[in-house]
Amino acid sequence: MPHTSSLSSPRNQPDVPESAVKLHRLVMGRSTDDSEKKISNRRVKDVEICVPISYGTISFWLGRKASESQSHKWTVYVRGATNEDLSVVIRRAVFQLHPSFNNPMRVVDSPPFEISECGWGEFEIAITLYFHSDVCDKQLDLFHHLKLYPEEESGPQSTKKPVVVESYNEIVFPDPLDTFFARVKDHPAVIVPRLPASFNLPAPVPIENVKEKKRGDTKDHPLSQWFVNFSEADELLKLATARQQVQAHIVKLRRQLSVIDGLPRPLKPASDD
Repeated sequence: MPHTSSLSSPRNQPDVPESAVKLHRLVMGRSTDDSEKKISNRRVKDVEICVPISYGTISFWLGRKASESQSHKWTVYVRGATNEDLSVVIRRAVFQLHPSFNNPMRVVDSPPFEISECGWGEFEIAITLYFHSDVCDKQLDLFHHLKLYPEEESGPQSTKKPVVVESYNEIVFPDPLDTFFARVKDHPAVIVPRLPASFNLPAPVPIENVKEKKRGDTKDHPLSQWFVNFSEADELLKLATARQQVQAHIVKLRRQLSVIDGLPRPLKPASDD
């Protein structure tokens, strides 16, 4: 497997691992016609559910005594941008590695959504996310370039300072099913608008096929000290929250207008003519 240069442009910070920040908003399409017919639940119109995520790699050089083919240990992962549990939305993550690895397609069905390996070469990792049935029937494909070697200006490799490359994204689900909304409306991993008090939601239904629930957040993850703290993401989260509040207000106004439209119109006063 040839050694290739990284596709990212890392940002260097004093005493902070090398990192790159990319910001995107990924809007998921609605369910296909066939799956829509099987769903008896209603959709919450003009509303979006936002799930901030971070995905990337952390790689450690194993030192001069390591073999040439096993020079680095690395972990690729998908986590909540604030390290909250993503299993409330994501049911499976599939990582497609370079074909030179044994079993290059790795399937992870519970958090943390990550895999660790050893190697020497950089390559692109395809990450496919699958969601619970009440969330979305479409998969989300992400791509991340594994970076093992630091840029020349950051100095020589160190066994104590890893190379970190992360991307920040917001997965957006427009017009969500009311069952999905009810299930996640109080979950810290998602951003949801506050609906009018008169809006009736169904009782929350537990996620299907979940056995013994284990902690799925990454707040105490062994690598958490190296996770990128997205200062830009903090502002984006505030904007996303504000956007959700505006959408909730729109829903409230439309409901009020629908009530007004149903009222009888007042008679116009007779003309003096």
